[in-house]
Amino acid sequence: MLQHARGSVACRAEPGNPRTTQLRKLLREPGILKGPCCHDGLSARLIEKSGFPFTFMSGFATAGARLGAPDTGLITYSEMVDTGRNIHEATSHIPVIGDGDTGYGNALNVQRTVKGYAQAGFAGILIEDQAWPKSCGHLGGKQVVSREEAVARVKAAVDAREAGADLLVVARTDARQALSMEEALWRVAAFADAGADILFIDALESEEEMRRLCWAGGAAARCPKMANMLEGGGKTPILPPQQLHDMGF
Repeated sequence: MLQHARGSVACRAEPGNPRTTQLRKLLREPGILKGPCCHDGLSARLIEKSGFPFTFMSGFATAGARLGAPDTGLITYSEMVDTGRNIHEATSHIPVIGDGDTGYGNALNVQRTVKGYAQAGFAGILIEDQAWPKSCGHLGGKQVVSREEAVARVKAAVDAREAGADLLVVARTDARQALSMEEALWRVAAFADAGADILFIDALESEEEMRRLCWAGGAAARCPKMANMLEGGGKTPILPPQQLHDMGF
């Protein structure tokens, strides 16, 4: 779930994707945004018809639906982009944020991934700092790349955005589980400084940790925050929308 920033997401002149324009507009408005995850054209169409303002194309769900496999780095860039095209053909207007995982390689791969997702119609892309092969954020045994590489991935995504890929960059860190809450907070602050549009710490374990993300200062204070709650064993408390809103999501 996303809540508008304490500030605003900057608009660029003459954006090429009306779904991106709509997502920026939603993030400037007051209130929390509820976005269920989709994994194919049918699920996205059902979410759109149900009246939700946006949806998230989950890598976890797409790997399960398309491959019948767990979220352990098995699904490829091309399969994700192909699913994204199907989702946009099946829907008419809903903004879709796509799971870009680690960007599928180095900084150049990240830029290619961002451009490919923009061409497929996505309004946003999530880029994370896990070491490959990555896994679902709520599973154990994860590793993250160095601070320098993590920030370089976000900078590469932002550079692609500034070069014309009309979508928002959602910067995710898995450092809460891999290292510490303090490291996760350092990383989201650095991601905001690098130009990320939306911030996300995956697998937060308590309401206090969720508040600490929302209370982050500096450049992070003006970025909307994303909360991800997984039913059936996820680490993050499942809270009602109003409570999340009151926290600052």
